[in-house]
Amino acid sequence: MTRNPPLPPLVVETREIEPVADLLSLTDPHNPLAWLRRGEGIVGSGAAVVTIGAPGSPPLSRPIAEIWRELVGHARISDPLQLPGTGLVGFGALGFDPESAEPPFLVVPQAITGVHGGRAWVTTIRQESDPEPEREQPASVPYGPHWSATLGPGLLEPDGYQRAVRSGIEAITAGEVEKVVLARDLVGTIPADADLRRLVRALATSYPDTWTFAVDGLIGASPETLITVDRGAVTARVLAGTTARGADADEDVAAAQALEASRKDLDEHRFAVTSVVDALTPLTRDLVAPEQPHLLELPNLWHLATDISGRLSNGTSALDLVKVLHPTAAVAGTPTDAAVDVIRRLEPFDRGRYAGPVGWIDARGDGEWAIALRCAQIGGETQHDAAASSDTIPVVAHAGAGIVAASDPETELLETRVKFRPIVDALA
Repeated sequence: MTRNPPLPPLVVETREIEPVADLLSLTDPHNPLAWLRRGEGIVGSGAAVVTIGAPGSPPLSRPIAEIWRELVGHARISDPLQLPGTGLVGFGALGFDPESAEPPFLVVPQAITGVHGGRAWVTTIRQESDPEPEREQPASVPYGPHWSATLGPGLLEPDGYQRAVRSGIEAITAGEVEKVVLARDLVGTIPADADLRRLVRALATSYPDTWTFAVDGLIGASPETLITVDRGAVTARVLAGTTARGADADEDVAAAQALEASRKDLDEHRFAVTSVVDALTPLTRDLVAPEQPHLLELPNLWHLATDISGRLSNGTSALDLVKVLHPTAAVAGTPTDAAVDVIRRLEPFDRGRYAGPVGWIDARGDGEWAIALRCAQIGGETQHDAAASSDTIPVVAHAGAGIVAASDPETELLETRVKFRPIVDALA
């Protein structure tokens, strides 16, 4: 395999600035770069200083975690704040399947503005040979007009999805897998001049407790943390087992209680937790996972959730953990390799970055990574590119459900409809 070009030495400077009222206003309207939760987080602006895994570039000759370590090793970093998201940071989005046409992607922009615990900062990043930029407060860009998308069935329409679920159950009965997660797609277009920050803002406003992200046209609001590393402390949240919220208080309580008692959902959740614990154990210490899940309440869903915690082993980074964790049973199935084979056979599309890792990493190896759920890919190749024109940009969204032996095809289809709701409502 061709070795990738050498990475340039970087000069990185973080400084504290006046409070920022709207981080999202500072990023590019047509290619936003953002990681937000509860009004805090980081956004990128300016041109890319370094891009690892850009579309059209040669395949990566080494693991992306190793390339990142090399970039950090050659950088001069001034970071007096030492907060999550300060210093040298790369924003990343990785494909679900190693055989996906979407390459691993990591980008370092010219400027990163962040807010954490009421403190605000800007980090400027340049190649060593570039002139030093002026010290200015980041400038906001006015929002463009509101817009909406057109969306319709993709390659796996509702009847086809139920057939795929039945085939998945057959694979379980035959002993190929214990669980498989099957997704379906929606495709459409948005206006070519759309201010994509409006989509990010709609998701962040409606789902403030999720990770709202925008990386290379992948925009969504994920409730599922894949891994967080902060000064050696490792945390992960597993979500598997889902039901819709009730129409009133009594129905809502009944729905939550039914989920807690559902053998099908508890089995699905157990598979997912086991896959995460098994993956993390060799790279961590003092790992703790509660025996029973708790209920996680979202505006439209109840989830079974388990929070796992531990300590990082020496020399390991968040990207190393991402590599061993992904794909989890929550988005692929059990056993993982066999489940991915079933997915390739039953899903008539490339998932791209849907259900893949999305997040950021810093020079210490700390970072936050979620699973790219409740999201849409704006631009790039889709199955219905013919529907796009010079006035529009293609968009594709996916939603899936975990299939086990006791699954019912119609119920699983309804679950995907509920999971589509956040991104479909935001696109509307």
